[in-house]
Amino acid sequence: MFKSPTHLLPVLLLATFCTYGQSLDSTKNILPGKDTLPVAVIRSVQPVKRSFPVSMLIIPAACISYGITSLESDGLKSVNEGIREELWEEEEPHPKTKIDNYLQWTPAAAVYVLNAFGIKGAHDFGDRTIIYGLSTAIMGATVYVTKDLSKQWRPDISDRHSFPSGHTATAFAAAEFLRKEYWQVSPWYGIAGYAVAATTGYLRMYNNKHWFSDVVAGAGIGILSTDLAYYLYPTVKKLFVKKGKGTTVAAPFYQQGAMGLSLVHRF
Repeated sequence: MFKSPTHLLPVLLLATFCTYGQSLDSTKNILPGKDTLPVAVIRSVQPVKRSFPVSMLIIPAACISYGITSLESDGLKSVNEGIREELWEEEEPHPKTKIDNYLQWTPAAAVYVLNAFGIKGAHDFGDRTIIYGLSTAIMGATVYVTKDLSKQWRPDISDRHSFPSGHTATAFAAAEFLRKEYWQVSPWYGIAGYAVAATTGYLRMYNNKHWFSDVVAGAGIGILSTDLAYYLYPTVKKLFVKKGKGTTVAAPFYQQGAMGLSLVHRF
């Protein structure tokens, strides 16, 4: 399937860059132990308002900016064309694969499989399901609106829904979900998730369905969607949770041309 190791280089670099960069925001804040401050000081500490983690925007913003710039930049368009020529030969096209249709969901499914085998993540079933639902809603809406506004032709000229790559956005949102849930257990879970997401992006180009810039922008949207979901969830939970009662959250979603409503109730 893969013609040569060099064909994987752009996407593998993207995966490594995203994994390393996104790991920084999870590990840089070290809280002191409860017994490190005098009791009087502890009692005087006031609740600190949660600030928006601007650092989490750097990598997704860079990816999205690259994608948007490529829409008008002749230089970046030539990069797209060059990568396409390496991966897809018009005169002797290789068989396409459907693996990417399933691979995009693998990192998210891994979260539930790991929990089923007793390897606990950062949240319980109800919380993580609502978080992932929020991520999917943000990602799906963003991809749908952007595709509709940009109207970019796919490399195979099948339609004008090329930018950004929805499969890639789904895969990277799921990879970031896996990383967020398990970075405290082992960073290798996140690395594996991002490797799967990068492979999904590669296969979208291998199948001649997306340009490189579509994949890069999709990766940024996916990562940012999950990060925003984790940031917003405490606020969403306060809005829906009452003491002694369950949680019900409804979130719209769009995926591969289908729109719907996801409903999660936590008892």
